[in-house]
Order: sequence, then structure tokens, then C-alpha cells
Amino acid sequence: MELNLQKKFAAGLSICSNALIIVLKLVAGYLSGSISIISEAIHSLSDMLASVITFFSVVRSSEPADKNHPFGHGRYEDMSGFIEGLLIIFASIYIFIEAGKKIFVSHNFEFEPLIGIYVMLFAVVANFFVSSYLLKIAKKSNSISLLADAEHLKTDIYSSFGVLVGLMLIKVTGLIILDAIIAVFVALLILKTGFSITKTALNNLLDGSLPESEVKLIEKIVKETIGVIDYKNIKSRRVGAYKDIEITLIFPSDMTILQCHDICDEIEAKLERELGNTIVVLHAEPDCQKCLIKN
Repeated sequence: MELNLQKKFAAGLSICSNALIIVLKLVAGYLSGSISIISEAIHSLSDMLASVITFFSVVRSSEPADKNHPFGHGRYEDMSGFIEGLLIIFASIYIFIEAGKKIFVSHNFEFEPLIGIYVMLFAVVANFFVSSYLLKIAKKSNSISLLADAEHLKTDIYSSFGVLVGLMLIKVTGLIILDAIIAVFVALLILKTGFSITKTALNNLLDGSLPESEVKLIEKIVKETIGVIDYKNIKSRRVGAYKDIEITLIFPSDMTILQCHDICDEIEAKLERELGNTIVVLHAEPDCQKCLIKN
């Protein structure tokens, strides 16, 4: 219960920090006349929308299984992560468009970058602390939506820092086009993050297997368990914060049900300890080849 409260608090904190930063960026952009700051405000608005989606997905996914959702509500987190990944991609495309306008259309205009420098510096520091906290809770709870939100805020750090550097260079050199060039490189980083989050969330939504490293760990645990002759049909997937694992285990044909049950409990405990938040279904089968030899 305490972990669910931490998840909700983290999601709510993200919403509040994004709301404050959006207002500051809009005011700074209006007062300074900087297109790059206005673009950053739009980017932060996508962060805000993503944070709202995350908050409701965390609340919804924390609900216990019911008649209509017998396997729980974990998919809400995967769907949230997928939507947030798309928002990151759209934000990067928007930055590309705005940077292109400044480079090829109209970069000869006057604006005062000082207020923008202060606001961008505040945004970088604030988002660093908020995203670090979200990442901590995401890893602690295995929450894909909180992880996506943390990564989303990290992209805002990169883009805000890029704009900050651009404004500082403009203040020193007077070359307004510099912030647009930096924004292009920042947009590339954002685009990469967006594709990564979208790919992970989509893999979960389509019941894709767990990463190869985790599958190999599952196989290692089964192979090293005394009493198991062999295994087959390892199935794995991620559902929200949980890892769903199914394995067929081969036992000696003369082993009792109680012995098989104890070994299965041992494997379940090992998987939970090594992978965390697991739902394990084990099917026991006798060694049919030895049965045929005896007959």
C-alpha cells in the first residue's frame, strides 16, 4: 500500500512541476520574444499531458483484479508508456519544424535572452530533481508509466539545457541562429528516447517476451534447481509492473506430488528474488521417456 502511495505522489509531483515550468516558459517567451522558449513551453505542455496520463494510469493499474479484469489492470501502465513515447516523438518533430523555420525562414529578429536564461536554468534544475525521484520510484515499483514519465522529463532537461546554452551564446555573440542549430541536436536525442519508450511499451502490449538476459536468467535458475530433469515451453511477458512467467518442468516419474510442489515453490521464490514482482505458473510433467522404458 505504501508503494502505491509513493507512485501516486510521484505522478502528482510531476504534474505540479510541469504546470509551473510551462507558465514560466510562456511568460519568458512572451517577454523576451524568443521562439525557442515558446517551443520549449509547447514541449513542456506535452510533458504535462504525459504526466496527467501517468497519474491516472498509476491510479487505475493499482486497483485489484475484478470480474471484468481477472488478470488485473497492469495494461493501463503499458498503454500510458506507449502514449508518452508517441508524445515525445511528436515533441521532437515540433522542435525540428520550429528550428527549421528559424534557420531557413526568419532568424533576423531582436529579443532579450536574459530572462530566458534564468527560466531555462530553473527548468533544468527542477526537472533534474523531479525526474530523479520518479526514476527512483519507477525502479522500486517496476512501473513502466513512471519510468516513461521520468524519461520524458529527462528529454525536457536536454532540450531546456540546449536552449539555455543557445541563449547564453546569443547573449555573448549575438548570433541568434545558434539556438536553432542546438535545438536540432537536442531534438535528435528526444526522438531516440521516444522510439525507445514506444518500442518497449508496444512490446509489452503485444505480449512480447522479456529481454533475452532475463529469459537466460530464468533458464539458469531452472537448470540449477535440484530435482528438475528438464524444462520446456518457457513463456514470459511483462504486464504493467509484473513479469508473467510460465514454464513446463519435467520431473522423475517416480517423484511424489509433494516433492514436485516443494521444488516448484523453490523455483518461484528464486524467480521472485532475482526478477522481482513475478507471477509464475509452473506445470509439472513426468519424464515420459523413462516411463516408456519401464513399460
